[in-house]
Amino acid sequence: MLLLEYLDGLFGYAMALTRNSFEAEDLVQETYVRAMEAMGRLRQDSNIKAWLFTILRNIWLNQVREQRTRPQLLELDVDEKSNGLAVETARDPHSLYVTKIETEQVREALRQLPEELREVIVLREFAELSYQEISALLRCPMGTVMSRLSRARLKLGTLLRPILTISNNKVSSQGDLSSQASTVGLCEMSGTISE
Repeated sequence: MLLLEYLDGLFGYAMALTRNSFEAEDLVQETYVRAMEAMGRLRQDSNIKAWLFTILRNIWLNQVREQRTRPQLLELDVDEKSNGLAVETARDPHSLYVTKIETEQVREALRQLPEELREVIVLREFAELSYQEISALLRCPMGTVMSRLSRARLKLGTLLRPILTISNNKVSSQGDLSSQASTVGLCEMSGTISE
């Protein structure tokens, strides 16, 4: 089915928005339910990818509005750190450990970005949406998208500079940190941006 090819990108975006894997799964599921219901009304020339991301974002915004009006509940006995851990046997334990540490550091750097910057970098780098698609999704001018993306990359580079310097021992202060960040697991995280 054509819609399933966007599942990973939608989940990554949902993780960036919710910071919780269970909520992200629910959000993606609700997105697909609504998309299936509305599929008959979709025009032939429509951009399905952008349409799905718009549905997901609108559902999330509605949930955020709803949460503001109801009391917060704390979940006990939830160990999100162990959720979704996969054992990779092809690599040695040291490299698995280093990858895990680096991935956590990149996640933490993404968490430190303001929401508007985190959202745009996730949509561009992980969901691989075009500037035009992001502009339509966020309902802001394309120049704003490009500005936010530039600020997000600079901030992420600043946050990751110490990590990249230690990891690579060849990162210069003028280096392209956003591309080097992929060497420490940024690209591997597309499905697990934050917890």
